[in-house]
Amino acid sequence: MTTQTLLLGQTFESFGNPLTGPWQDAVRINTSGGVLIENGRIARVADGDTLRRDHPQAAVQDYGAHLICPGFVDAHVHYPQTAIIASWGKQLIDWLNTYTFPEEIRLADPAYARMIAARYLDLALDHGTTTMCSYATIHPTSVDAFFEAAAERGMRTVAGKTCMDRNAPDGLRDTVQSAYDDSKTLLHRWHGTGRASYAITPRFSPTSTPDQLAALGALWAEHPDCLMQTHLSEQPDEITWVRGLFPEARDYLDTYEAHGLLGPRALFGHAIHLTPREVDRLAETGAAVVHCPTSNTFIGSGLMDLAGLAARRIPLGLATDTGGGSSFSMLRTMAAAYEIAQLRGTSLHPAQLIWLATTGSAQSLYLGDQIGTLAAGFEADLTILDLAATPAIAQRTANADTIWETVFPTLMMGDDRAIADVWVAGHKRPLRGGKAS
Repeated sequence: MTTQTLLLGQTFESFGNPLTGPWQDAVRINTSGGVLIENGRIARVADGDTLRRDHPQAAVQDYGAHLICPGFVDAHVHYPQTAIIASWGKQLIDWLNTYTFPEEIRLADPAYARMIAARYLDLALDHGTTTMCSYATIHPTSVDAFFEAAAERGMRTVAGKTCMDRNAPDGLRDTVQSAYDDSKTLLHRWHGTGRASYAITPRFSPTSTPDQLAALGALWAEHPDCLMQTHLSEQPDEITWVRGLFPEARDYLDTYEAHGLLGPRALFGHAIHLTPREVDRLAETGAAVVHCPTSNTFIGSGLMDLAGLAARRIPLGLATDTGGGSSFSMLRTMAAAYEIAQLRGTSLHPAQLIWLATTGSAQSLYLGDQIGTLAAGFEADLTILDLAATPAIAQRTANADTIWETVFPTLMMGDDRAIADVWVAGHKRPLRGGKAS
């Protein structure tokens, strides 16, 4: 007999892109909604009373005034940097040399890689994130460690071996051939295995020679159903560095395009300091951009033009950028996205923020038909938000006049305490400390 579970509460439902049209036409909250789960997938989303009537045999979890959302989707992270999150006082290039590269060398040890992968995934789940797209290190075992740990938790994830054959320390460089061979082996091992997807992963142009970029472009051409993830135009000093390394390139984006690394399923993190030509090419090719607001402020990168890119219909995701970002929380990331938009003259609506952290990120990862939306047939990855999780939030929501005024304080002030429950592939994950909700 099929087991059904009925979750009751307020449901966040999306029908379109609230960044490219009126948010009211794209997103709504049903204040008396329900989600029916069956065999790890969402079977129905409807009014709670309707679902109770139609499915009396279902086991009921009544969340009251909590908000039932799709699980958060973090579209750009570096799980190997978990242990160095919130490291003081550096900008991008110095930060990489001082903190990141020494830590990533440690993941050559498979046991250490397994420990960090498990730690990162548990922290992410504690903060309501059920899917992420992660960089590993140059070590193939770091990819295996991540996907194995995710499989143990039943999570849908994307990751890839980070490729670097120059401008990195000893112990953290591969070669043109090993980058291609290792990536191809890992791709065949993991892409489409369970809930895993592979992303071909040059770190960024400064750490890959033109020959390595070309080799990875050739690999992507052989496997166009994979993602390709990298970094783009994060800081002005980085852009100047790229200009010196690639004097023949028209701009930073051209260093990728010239080597077959631009197109649909390309995923560019940051993309803050773009030229008009780069924006045009991103829009023309269907490549996605991932906004990393806590990282962009924490290491002093700049303020991404989210509204401008959305107006060009460029696919957009949202990300913590662990550990350049200063938080594992997509709630904190939504707050930072709001603050950066304010500085650029745009007030993002809470509907737009939640959409970015769920549907938008899922679509940028080409997983928008599987996760990120509460709809029949989608995988049942869900995050349940307590909209009065702390006294500060509760006193504000007590004075709210609309449901969106009730939700907004949690987006601005929420953290892991706001995560009432997390469901992964239709199974409720034990809360921290093994406590049941």
